[in-house]
Amino acid sequence: MDNTVLGIGLIALGYAVIAGADAAVKWAMPQVGPAMAMVWRGIFGALAILLLARGAPLRPVNGRLILWRSLLHCVVTIGFYIAWARAVPLADTYAVSAASPLLMTLLAIPLLGEVVGWRRWTSTALGFCGVLVMLQPGGALWRWEAGMMLAATGLMALTRIWTRILSRSDGAATIAFWLLLAHVPVGLLLLPAFPPLAWVPSPGVALALVGFGMANGVAHFLFARAFALAPVSVLAPFEYTTLVWGLLLGLLIWGDFPAGSTLAGAGIVVTAGLYNLHRERLRARAARREARA
Repeated sequence: MDNTVLGIGLIALGYAVIAGADAAVKWAMPQVGPAMAMVWRGIFGALAILLLARGAPLRPVNGRLILWRSLLHCVVTIGFYIAWARAVPLADTYAVSAASPLLMTLLAIPLLGEVVGWRRWTSTALGFCGVLVMLQPGGALWRWEAGMMLAATGLMALTRIWTRILSRSDGAATIAFWLLLAHVPVGLLLLPAFPPLAWVPSPGVALALVGFGMANGVAHFLFARAFALAPVSVLAPFEYTTLVWGLLLGLLIWGDFPAGSTLAGAGIVVTAGLYNLHRERLRARAARREARA
């Protein structure tokens, strides 16, 4: 129980940190572009992990899975960065990514052996109806970037499950370090497709990018540590806290406010995810009673 509570605290802090980092890179995006933003993220994020590791070895045990997870997360990153470069509001991207916990619930069945009953299947199906509400034809999110973000969200859910699997063999610093370091070569490869407006950013943008990169390192360290301590089904709903952060930061920095259909769909998705958490708690409680009997 202590580990679960600690995992919840770490994941909630991680999402708060990552929301601030996302706001910083979205603000800098017009000047640096998606590819160079990945390079900055990789360099300073990996540096932050080196500092947090305090000399601990970062050689991976499950190197193949770490490689695939890191490369797949780079695909997730470029998807969201392209959306932000095309002025998709921060809260809208978080509304779409709110489907990630539902996808994690489904992926945890074959990959982690978790059991999902008919109630959670039903709530998950209703949650995806919420996604359809957000992406309805003619709505504020009826644009190709939303489809790209939804695909990236599916990949993100898979990387979160892989984090849980990797936590059995590799430490949090190792998992986070190689993920962020992979962003450097991938970002460099993407530079011809997404050249920056300025190769040397202004001092304010450079400072924001350094902070953004370091914050990403801290956040991914917290994520990896949290998934090592607590079940995916317990931690997944805390991803919804980014909706609150995204709404506040988007409103304060850009004056963005999500459309009614986006908020309504996100509300359905969040409600479904929270119900899944409730069912997981009931299942765990019943399992403990049987163990004591």
